[in-house]
Amino acid sequence: MHSSSLGRPMPAASRRTVLRGIGGAAVLGAGIPLLSACGGSGTAADPKTVSLGSNASDAVPKKAFAEIYAAFTKQSGITVDVNTKDHNTFQEQINSYLQGTPDDVFNWFAGYRMQFFAAKGLAAPIDDVWQKIGGNFPDAMKALSKGEDGKYYFVPISTSLWGVFYRKSVFKKYGYEVPTTWDQLVALCKQMKKDGLVPFAFGDKDAWPALGTFDQINFRTNGYDFHVELMAGKASWTDAKVRTAFDHWAEILPYHQEGAVGRTWQDAAQTLISKKAGMYLFGSFVAQQFTNKADLDDLDFFPFPEINSAYGQDTVEAPTDGFMLSKAPKNKAGALKLLEFLGTPEAEQIYLKSDTSLVAASNKADTSSYTALQKKAYATISGAKHLTQFMDRDSRPDFTSTVMQPALQKFVRDPKGVDSLLASIERQKKTIFASA
Repeated sequence: MHSSSLGRPMPAASRRTVLRGIGGAAVLGAGIPLLSACGGSGTAADPKTVSLGSNASDAVPKKAFAEIYAAFTKQSGITVDVNTKDHNTFQEQINSYLQGTPDDVFNWFAGYRMQFFAAKGLAAPIDDVWQKIGGNFPDAMKALSKGEDGKYYFVPISTSLWGVFYRKSVFKKYGYEVPTTWDQLVALCKQMKKDGLVPFAFGDKDAWPALGTFDQINFRTNGYDFHVELMAGKASWTDAKVRTAFDHWAEILPYHQEGAVGRTWQDAAQTLISKKAGMYLFGSFVAQQFTNKADLDDLDFFPFPEINSAYGQDTVEAPTDGFMLSKAPKNKAGALKLLEFLGTPEAEQIYLKSDTSLVAASNKADTSSYTALQKKAYATISGAKHLTQFMDRDSRPDFTSTVMQPALQKFVRDPKGVDSLLASIERQKKTIFASA
């Protein structure tokens, strides 16, 4: 990822960002082995210490996690020896780190990104932990935590949401109603344009926001199962279903802010804040741009409307962060105790006191201190049948950064020639997914 760290301004944001590590093939390739575990490979295991590799390098998440680990130590008597690395460095070197002598437990992401390392034997299953914490999570969150072999490898702690954000006062002023179907969305775009508004704020200078637009349209058009197969390299980009998704996107593209490829997502957000744009399809971290409390209180969202009635609005994009167990932890018993604690509502609540931009992954967490926006995001995520993670987390990061980002920017600039674009994506996908 780049300096904005995909999703939130640096430095305050770090861990909440949606697309960490989009920076390229090093994530899944042969990164430089600079990440190393606490203590080194020759040290005997201390039963009262668990080592933890952390990507939470920015101040807010670092403090929030420190408070969780302190609570765990107080409860268990086990010290957490935290090995914090710069967030982007952690992502770039994760592969070589896990093949060396990693820490007992490490921060990572749910979904495909977790499954990739689980399938390579670079993480250990934690089914015993899930027997104890399973009741704390909804089914969609459980599915995100399983490897392809059906075993659990991940403990989620926090999540964010992608939806269509808007100003309540703008909708009230013009008498707009929240659209729940594609036809209603298109009609609303037309009306907003007549009313002198930009229907959709849009900025794709950093090349990743358009990935989120594609995700929404594809899983609404073709369903969760097809979307996940496409992201995993199993379905074809030349499938007629994908073309249909792009046809839908082309239909609403004229209602997006012009010159998107030259605009940052933060600048696009300003048009929503200034009430020049009616809607903004983005992650919930857009709220960080609303520095005036009255503006923030006026911010609301709705899930992307239904396109295909077979799938309705059953899928929500909710990038989820959490923890995994390394392949051969020195203090396995202590590491499992830590993972159990991390899977409790108590641990989540400690985290969310320090970081109010996210919501809990657990459906047992206390939401009484949530803002109205957090409560709505939490309810939307908890009620979803399926959760996706965002294209670079649901697919190989080298594929999304080298192929999909430039391809979607090309489409945004000129939506003609979709068939040749999709053929090119498919050719490159086959090469990348064939590599280790």
